[in-house]
Amino acid sequence: MKIKNDSEIKNMEKESVIQRLKEKGLSITRQRLAIIDVLVEHKHAHPGASFIYREARKKHRSLSLSTTYATINEFIRYGIIKVLEFDGKENRCETNFDEHINLICHGCGKIIDYQSPVYVNRKDVAKTTGFVIISNRWEYYGYCRDCSKERAGAFPAEKPRKFRP
Repeated sequence: MKIKNDSEIKNMEKESVIQRLKEKGLSITRQRLAIIDVLVEHKHAHPGASFIYREARKKHRSLSLSTTYATINEFIRYGIIKVLEFDGKENRCETNFDEHINLICHGCGKIIDYQSPVYVNRKDVAKTTGFVIISNRWEYYGYCRDCSKERAGAFPAEKPRKFRP
């Protein structure tokens, strides 16, 4: 069995996204291809719209910011990507639909995917509780390895939170 290199994997991911767009009846434009390239190339960075726009414009100079936002919103609406919404920060794009934990750094804003050994079956939750699940997001907040090194000894002791009705 031949082991695929990073470039082959990215090409497969790109082709998978293109196939999903076609299945949804969406045309494959040069602008969409430039945005797909950025999403595939930088998926681990969970890019925001401004980053996607800057990088995609390197490949397609006539791409506008409004087209970038419209395309991202279209991809979200059709389930090609997910959006990670944040208060006070730019929303970020998520291409990993597998069950995982997003580790979000308070220092630099990096988002790291962590494949959890624990799996919660959404169907079991719905069946047991009667709760209709439409989406979920599992996140831990803290500091990445680099920011932890920079802040060594600067972390305050964690205080228990008080319940406020």
